[in-house]
Amino acid sequence: MSVNPFQIKQEENNEAYVLYLSGDLDLAVVQQFRAVLDPVIKRTEKALILNLKNLSYIDSTGIGIIVSILKIRDGIHAPFIVQDIPPPIKRLFDLTGISGYLTEGIEA
Repeated sequence: MSVNPFQIKQEENNEAYVLYLSGDLDLAVVQQFRAVLDPVIKRTEKALILNLKNLSYIDSTGIGIIVSILKIRDGIHAPFIVQDIPPPIKRLFDLTGISGYLTEGIEA
């Protein structure tokens, strides 16, 4: 069992669907993440926000999901924002080159 179990807290307000991720985002939790993401990923009436403040680890599978979200949201011209990226994860995003494609926001 993971030391930092993956959890998702969902919120919806007038402007956005917000997903608060915590723990370890890796291959073992892909289905759990997709189950929460699928109902909102193609909805264009609100922004989709991932808050990563409490995310402690992300592997290549998790990065791949974020790239998929970027592509889908860009294709339907819907806002996608990533908030509160922890420094080690931000460094990984920089190294993999996806930072340049992310719209970063501050917590509202």
